[in-house]
Amino acid sequence: MADVLNSVLIEGFDPNKAEYKPVDEVNKKWQEIQSAYQNNKIITGMLQGFETLQLNSKKVLCGIIRFNEIKGLIPIAESGIDPDDQQAINKYRALSGRDIAFKVLSYDKDQNIFVASRKQAREETAEITLRKIDVGYNIHCVIREVYQSNIIGDIGGIDVFVHVSDLTYGWIEDLRDKFKAGDHIRVQVTEIDKEKQEVKVSAKPLLKNPFPDCATRYHKNSEYVGGVVSGVPEYGVFVNLEEGGVDSLAPHLKFQNVTKGGERVLVRIRQVDIEKEQIRSKIIRVLD
Repeated sequence: MADVLNSVLIEGFDPNKAEYKPVDEVNKKWQEIQSAYQNNKIITGMLQGFETLQLNSKKVLCGIIRFNEIKGLIPIAESGIDPDDQQAINKYRALSGRDIAFKVLSYDKDQNIFVASRKQAREETAEITLRKIDVGYNIHCVIREVYQSNIIGDIGGIDVFVHVSDLTYGWIEDLRDKFKAGDHIRVQVTEIDKEKQEVKVSAKPLLKNPFPDCATRYHKNSEYVGGVVSGVPEYGVFVNLEEGGVDSLAPHLKFQNVTKGGERVLVRIRQVDIEKEQIRSKIIRVLD
C-alpha cells in the first residue's frame, strides 16, 4: 500500500512532526491558491529563496515561495522593484526571509507550481491606501531599508522616504545603530500626491517635543554633565543631555584627542534657542 494510512487514531500524533505532510494540508493550500487566482485576491507567503529559471526562452531570476511541496515563482519583473534600478537584484534579495504579498497569475497543479506577481499586489494595495489615508492620519510603517541618515519604509504598497530629521528630535549619528529592516514605527501623513502616488510621512508629530520645556533646565554659562557624546560630524560634537532628543552642539576640542561617540563629557551652555530648538555648548572636560 503506497499511501500512508491517515484514518486511524494515533494518540499523541502531530502531523507537523511527521516526515510527510497530509494530503489534506496540500489540498487546502491549493484551494487557497486557486481561490486567489479565480477571485483576483492578494495572499501572502515567505520569500524563501531565488532560482534562475528558463521562462519563455529567457533566463530569469525568480523569487521562490514554498507551501510544502508547492512552489511559487515571482519573476524579478513582477517583484515590484524597478528593473532599471542597478541595485534591483540586491533589493530583491533583501526581501528574502520576509512575508510578501502577491497575486497568482497562473498555476499548474499537476506540476505543483504557480507564478505570482508582487508588483500587481503592491499596485492594488497602494490604490486602497491612497483612498483611505489623508494628511494628518497616523499609520504604521514597516521599515524595508536603513541607511545612515534615512530609512525607506512601506505604508501599504507605497514606499516612503523618511530622513533622520523626521524620525527624532535628537541627534542620531547612524540610523543603522537604532533601526533594522522589518522594524515597525508609527508615522503621520504630512503630504499626499495622489497622481504620482507619493506620500510624505514623519514620526516627529507622534513624539513629545522636548522644547520649550527642557530650556528651563539648562542655563547660559552653567555647566552640566552630558549623558554621552551622541555624534561627531565634521562641524561639531553632539552631546546628549537627556533622553527624548535633547542634544547640544559643541565645537570640536582644540587641544585634546577627538571625542568619540559614547564618551561622557562636561559641557558649558553657551546658548539656548527655543525658537530654533537648539542648544549650543562648549566641552569643558572629557570625563574618565
